[in-house]
Amino acid sequence: MPLFHRKTPAPAYDSARQQPAVRRSICNGEMTVGFIDRETGKFTDHMKVDGEKGLAEFCQAIGVRPEDVRTIY
Repeated sequence: MPLFHRKTPAPAYDSARQQPAVRRSICNGEMTVGFIDRETGKFTDHMKVDGEKGLAEFCQAIGVRPEDVRTIY
């Protein structure tokens, strides 16, 4: 366990151009949160999270509910 835990700063989120999303691995359950560009459909990752707690922290940082986050596999 690291001595100092560095938090990732809240990402710049534009709700008109981006949709929050979590990409989950089918094989090992790894979760990466980020945003899907509404115009191109490209996923841009922000950080890896461990479970629902990390997802909740991400949602709180950008001001959305966990139900509003799209899940992609």
